[in-house]
Amino acid sequence: MAQSILIVDDEPAQVRMFTQLLSANGYKVLKASGGHEAVKIVHESKPDLVLLDVIMPEMDGWQTCRLIRDLSEIPIIMLTGKRNSEADIVRGLEAGADEYLAKPVGNRELLARIKAVLRRVDEPLKTKPKDVRFADDYLTIDVSERNVTVNGKRIKLTTHEFRLLALLVQHAGRVMPHRDVLEHVWGFEYVDDVDYVRIYVAHLRQKIEPQPAQPKYILTESGVGYYFTGSN
Repeated sequence: MAQSILIVDDEPAQVRMFTQLLSANGYKVLKASGGHEAVKIVHESKPDLVLLDVIMPEMDGWQTCRLIRDLSEIPIIMLTGKRNSEADIVRGLEAGADEYLAKPVGNRELLARIKAVLRRVDEPLKTKPKDVRFADDYLTIDVSERNVTVNGKRIKLTTHEFRLLALLVQHAGRVMPHRDVLEHVWGFEYVDDVDYVRIYVAHLRQKIEPQPAQPKYILTESGVGYYFTGSN
């Protein structure tokens, strides 16, 4: 069965272009011209991925992304300004987006990113997570159960935040180079996007560290990468 992609954009020409591209590459295409319609389609049709424009009337892409994320863990690709802009990445992370692409985006890059995001969604179904745990008086991490608690309270992590934390915990004490983190967490298409790692580590520290500015769990090896200090 063909995977379905919901295009959310109020520009008819853009929608036509994306529809032709995706249909020609075997995807089933759903369309919404605004945020409210998009949320309804996600609820009723449960597409495999959402391609979401930021600039829309009435309800912008960021608001739409948050509403979709409240309903579902469906992957969302945001069409933003500069893809590597820290402000866009942070805003997308906070809204729950999985990826950020700049318009206009080339056909080959768009297809590659869509395939990468969908591949990451399928991976947990194909491979059982390692039974790795870490626990002390403040932080508990259970990789196989996808459960993280801070001071006894379960915290919510985005898909990429959890994948990043799980990778570091599974290799506790070992420095994970930026490129290795990018390939394992995001995919080989992302090995040059070093800013992703830095920004996501900063957000992860905000959620799990007692003092994020002076981390005790996720430490930096300057110019190389990051490592988790606990033993599992």
